[in-house]
Amino acid sequence: MKFFIDTANLSEIEEAAALGILDGVTTNPSLMAKEGITGEKNILNHYKKICELVDGDVSAEVIATDFDGIIKEGETLAELHEQIVVKVPMIKNGLKAIHYFSQNGIRTNCTLVFSASQALLAAKAGATYVSPFVGRLDDISADGLQLIEDIREIYGNYEFMTEILAASVRHPMHIHQCALIGADVVTTPLAVISALLNHPLTDIGLEKFLNDYKKGNL
Repeated sequence: MKFFIDTANLSEIEEAAALGILDGVTTNPSLMAKEGITGEKNILNHYKKICELVDGDVSAEVIATDFDGIIKEGETLAELHEQIVVKVPMIKNGLKAIHYFSQNGIRTNCTLVFSASQALLAAKAGATYVSPFVGRLDDISADGLQLIEDIREIYGNYEFMTEILAASVRHPMHIHQCALIGADVVTTPLAVISALLNHPLTDIGLEKFLNDYKKGNL
């Protein structure tokens, strides 16, 4: 399973990359704004900086919702760097754009997916990735992980090549369960990735080893 970090913060990307487990980055306008990155030129330059920090795919989101606007923005993003994957919302014009991009050699990430039927449409249209939002479904008392499982089964039935990119992943158990189900990718903040390192028995064991070492060297 691939690990993507969901951020626009360059320091966080560098820290995740240093762990040796980072496969890519996802970001969006909200994350850009959080880092104070505004204005088209600044945003495009920031995407280039992100691509320089990772070897894998970097999802860059379009703002437009009309077909022509999505195409224009998507082509501009794709030209920035070979690692860019154009992030397109699951709407009618978005689906049309995904089909257009797939026919023209531009890779896509279909985002804001909340049902298996939406994921099926994205795969049929030729999306490279599909991003079901696990945590946001949990927020409304739906089962986000069940959605990942349903998509995995549907894609397996018909041998779709679209990768399942589990998004809105909020805690280590989300990652654990996504791995068991067979998600191709999870994207999550650095804090959640870092939390995977933690276990109380590891801390207790390390403390004991260090204490025993000190006793033996008194």
